Amino acid sequence: MANLAKFDFAALDITGKNYLIWVLDNKIHLEAANLGDTIREESSSSSQDRANAMIFIRCHLNKALKREYLTVEDPLAFWKALGNRYNHQTTVILLRARYDWTHLRIQDFKSVAEYNSSLFRITSQIKLCGDTITEEMLLEKNFSTFHASNMLLQ
Repeated sequence: MANLAKFDFAALDITGKNYLIWVLDNKIHLEAANLGDTIREESSSSSQDRANAMIFIRCHLNKALKREYLTVEDPLAFWKALGNRYNHQTTVILLRARYDWTHLRIQDFKSVAEYNSSLFRITSQIKLCGDTITEEMLLEKNFSTFHASNMLLQ
C-alpha cells in the first residue's frame, strides 16, 4: 500500500466532472494493490483490505466529499454511493462524444496530427462510456471526412 502513495492522480471533484477517469484510476490502483475485490459484490476480502481500500479511495477525494461520506466505512457501499451520485456523467459525456464524432471533419484541423488527436480523444471517451468503436467505424469516419474533390483517396 505504501508504494501506491507514489502514484498520484486527481482527486474526485465534488461536481463529478472527472468521475469516469477517477473511477478508472482507482480500479487500476486497487487492482495493483490486490484490493480490487473490496469494491466487488460477494467479496471475501478481509477487514484490513477493506480498510486499506477506504484509505486509498479517501485520499483521492475532494475535502467536501470526504466530509459528506464521513460515516461510510465499507468500500463497496462507498463505491455504490458515488456511482449513484455521479454515474449520470456517463450519459452527458457519451452524448457530447457522439456529437463530436458526428461533426468531426479533417478540414477543420490544421494538421493530420491534430485531427488524429481529436479522433482518438473522442474514441476514448466513447469507449470509457461503454460503447464500442470498431476499426471499420474509424476507417469509415476517416474516409467520410475527406473533401469531395479527394474521392480518389477513398
